[in-house]
Amino acid sequence: MSDTQEILVLYYSHHGAVGQMARLVARGIEQLNGISARVRTVPRVSSVAEASEPPVPDSGAPYADLKDLEECIGVAVGSPTRFGNMAAPMKYFWDGTGGLWLKGALSGKPAAVFTSSASMHGGQETTLASMMLPLLHHGMVIVGLPYTEPDLLNTTSGGTPYGASHVAGVSSNQAISEHERKLCIALGKRLALTAVKLARP
Repeated sequence: MSDTQEILVLYYSHHGAVGQMARLVARGIEQLNGISARVRTVPRVSSVAEASEPPVPDSGAPYADLKDLEECIGVAVGSPTRFGNMAAPMKYFWDGTGGLWLKGALSGKPAAVFTSSASMHGGQETTLASMMLPLLHHGMVIVGLPYTEPDLLNTTSGGTPYGASHVAGVSSNQAISEHERKLCIALGKRLALTAVKLARP
């Protein structure tokens, strides 16, 4: 490929762990020549489910726009767990993608998911599954982590076949482990490899 193609890394992070994971997933994506990561976040929402942040964030990644989904050849979606589900800001963003669904704009593109929770059994796998649901409705191809990744078999912290994960601790002060780090990078690389194959004419 002569022109650089992009994969969207879309995340919401409250305490920073999912943001760190997003950067690791982006690193894995960019291990492929000709592919770059477009890192974007979503704003918080108020208690009445309206966006409550300024239109441009003070720091960090820019806010995502629907055109980011259309222009990229794949997407990695990350959110912390909220009672076994994706966080409201991420759900709010996907609830606004009906126009893309109507025209099949995302159909056939690959997608991957990643999450962080406070505890070891804090709903990581159901959160990953909850993020897959709108992706499947859009006709996207889900990319997980196979057990051929040795870190998936050896991790004593985060890591699932459904996507990368991290155990942040109750105070959100637990660093990303080496296994978790490698699995984030592996997920990004696998997503990029799949995107390149699916994007070929």
